[in-house]
Amino acid sequence: MARSTYHHGDLPGALTQAALDAVAEHGITGLSIADVARRTGVSSAAPYRHFADRRALLVATAATAATELAADLRAARDHTAAAPDALAAAAAAYLRFLVRRRVGWDLVFAEELTGAGEPELSDAGRGVMDELLPLAVRVTGDPTTALDLLEQAIAVAHGYGTFQLAGVAPRRLADVDEVAARVTTAVRTLARAVVSQPQ
Repeated sequence: MARSTYHHGDLPGALTQAALDAVAEHGITGLSIADVARRTGVSSAAPYRHFADRRALLVATAATAATELAADLRAARDHTAAAPDALAAAAAAYLRFLVRRRVGWDLVFAEELTGAGEPELSDAGRGVMDELLPLAVRVTGDPTTALDLLEQAIAVAHGYGTFQLAGVAPRRLADVDEVAARVTTAVRTLARAVVSQPQ
């Protein structure tokens, strides 16, 4: 939704939030500086005072999404939970972020931004992994196996979120709480299966 005017304050932040909305509606390839300027209510030239080009805006947008996601994951963290339950809770938090923001792993770790070499994005992406990977390591005891488990957990959460956003989830999963519960159960099952495997 376009904002009617931009008055004053944090213009880079306002542009980045508008870009998040644009990516949520049209995907990464649909992001344009002209559209973001229109949504923010500023001239088409104004964004260039803060972002050199579309890629710079996309990097800032992905970093913002990663920072918000890391905060959501941190808020959902429970140090007292058993390892499988803690990972499952994080996956559910990711699902909720994806449904609310309509972007997730697909933006934060977008192929288009691979090797971008931008410290802001690298730090923000690392912040997400710093929240998630230790939870998987608690389950597996091994970083390599933990990465595999984390990949599966995020795939489950992202898949359910994508179904929810596309409106193709079963009617019994129409509510995000119901979807989050399904993600929690599935990821807990994955994690417990790893724990139960003979070493």
